[in-house]
Amino acid sequence: MTNYTVGEPIADTQAPAGPIEDRWDSRRFGAKLVNPANRRRHRIIVVGTGLAGASAGATLAEQGYHVVQFCFQDSPRRAHSVAAQGGINAAKNYRNDGDSVYRLFYDTVKGGDFRSRESNVYRLAQVSTQIIDQAVAQGVPFAREYGGLLDTRSFGGVQVQRTFYARGQTGQQLLLGAYQALARQIDAGGVEMHPRTEMLDLIVSDGRARGIVARDLVTGEVTTHLADAVVLATGGYGNVFYLSTNAKGSNATAIWRAHKRGAYFANPCFTQIHPTCIPRSGEHQSKLTLMSESLRNDGRIWVPKQPRDPRPPREIPESERDYYLERMYPSFGNLVPRDIASRAAKNVCDAGFGVGPGGLGVYLDFADAIERMGRPAVEAKYGNLFDMYERITAENPYEVPMRIYPAIHYTMGGLWVDYDLQSTVPGLFVIGEANFSDHGANRLGASALMQGLADGYFVLPATLNDYIARSSFPALDPADPAVAQAETSVRDRLARLLSVRGTRSVDSFHRELGHLMWDHCGMSRTAEGLRKALDRIPELRAEFWRDVRVPGTGAELNQELEKAGRVADFLELAELLLLDALVREESCGGHFREEHQTEDGEAQRDDERFSYVSAWEYGEHPVLHQEFLDFEHVHPTQRSYT
Repeated sequence: MTNYTVGEPIADTQAPAGPIEDRWDSRRFGAKLVNPANRRRHRIIVVGTGLAGASAGATLAEQGYHVVQFCFQDSPRRAHSVAAQGGINAAKNYRNDGDSVYRLFYDTVKGGDFRSRESNVYRLAQVSTQIIDQAVAQGVPFAREYGGLLDTRSFGGVQVQRTFYARGQTGQQLLLGAYQALARQIDAGGVEMHPRTEMLDLIVSDGRARGIVARDLVTGEVTTHLADAVVLATGGYGNVFYLSTNAKGSNATAIWRAHKRGAYFANPCFTQIHPTCIPRSGEHQSKLTLMSESLRNDGRIWVPKQPRDPRPPREIPESERDYYLERMYPSFGNLVPRDIASRAAKNVCDAGFGVGPGGLGVYLDFADAIERMGRPAVEAKYGNLFDMYERITAENPYEVPMRIYPAIHYTMGGLWVDYDLQSTVPGLFVIGEANFSDHGANRLGASALMQGLADGYFVLPATLNDYIARSSFPALDPADPAVAQAETSVRDRLARLLSVRGTRSVDSFHRELGHLMWDHCGMSRTAEGLRKALDRIPELRAEFWRDVRVPGTGAELNQELEKAGRVADFLELAELLLLDALVREESCGGHFREEHQTEDGEAQRDDERFSYVSAWEYGEHPVLHQEFLDFEHVHPTQRSYT
């Protein structure tokens, strides 16, 4: 797949000109509106019920649209957003420590290593303040200070405290708030909810997204659903690596099938490694567990100064400990951005200073915090996270340091969208982690929840209105060739998966793919390793279609069939991810090419050749369309956190 062509450049034509602080207001004012009485005539499909999907579905239904919503879980509130722990960013400046909308904008562009759009990021910073008000009004129990104001804490890559939190359960509490709003509309009839249903294809008629083909995961029934617009809020593709912090059900099928129908896929190689995960304990594991980045507020990260030191951590005196992040980055210390903290952990472990089984771990130590604050205060801030760690490892983090190691966590790449969050397929909108729009080459901690809710509550409802108002929607016959072709394609693919009757399990293929991706496209990448993986992927894909075993039938609950379809998509997406990483001959954010690093081992960008978004068009030989980035306000420099 190293054969590709470079097509015409692509541009975001929807972002207004003028002062950056006025662009979102200008776009909203210029957007056409739909009469409230007319909204009832329009059907909008929303796929996904995480923070982005639930907030979008609830808001669009509140506006009056008839929303048809889908999730593969048994309840919308089981979406993977529930697992987010540490907090949500907003430029409220309650601490009076110098924060502002502009500083959040600046930190995000810099944290993304200057590979994001300024217009999108500034809008995200503006809208962030509204999100907190919305969530509080819904009853989200944010932590509060003694005086009653909402409390905040620090996250990586910034020097202010702008992260609002609810202990270590922020994602869960925010999702419950959005779910309540969604449930209200389900009860009122504004949302038609389809749980345990998976989107398997996009229907494109006359060049516009007009519906989806889905499968009921309990009965196996394949159904077609038509609408005037489709919204994808289906999360990222981190499970292409097999071991990740994502829920096992998280997958890329919706966005990948949309990509094959014409939606460009942007920056697939921009994947995030989270530095604070419980290390893997053996080949038996099917996923990894995240320890919130918020722990880096009070925990100190260190390794022994003696390589392969066999002593328990409490027997290693202070003079023989290397607090390497504090040593290397004195200004930010343990709160450097995720990509930098992850590479630093990998480097010390590769040099032989790692701890735990295989030397693949570093210590996250709370002894100083417990001495300074007292154990009750630490329990109040992090108690549920400590309990989770102890249940998984059988080690008490109040008495011994946690052991952590980096792991795949988030994907900054996704379907390409313009300022309106519309893909290259008109009528197909993509929100949250499923799009690429706001984070560049690295996402700052606590910004995923911010983006998902910004897109769903505030951005999409304004821009989708404009699309509906400017378009006409002739009735689409269920017998239309575009509809019939999409449904036939889904049925044929399911039948093909069931007919192979090979000898290998779906998981065995997924695990092999994950090892290949982690080894050659994980925390560091080389041209040689990427080419090696690109040679192997087509062979593995051919083996999959020749030898995978999917027991049972398609007319029943069949989780192996579900997994097989998703892994088949991962086997295709992985190839594009590797190609994107090979083409981008620079290091930036989470994309670290060993051939491109500074003398200090930091990422070395090439702004002259690669200051663009890679937008890939699907085909036997992919076509690369470049969206060149323009920086008027935050001029690219070598990132420094020292």
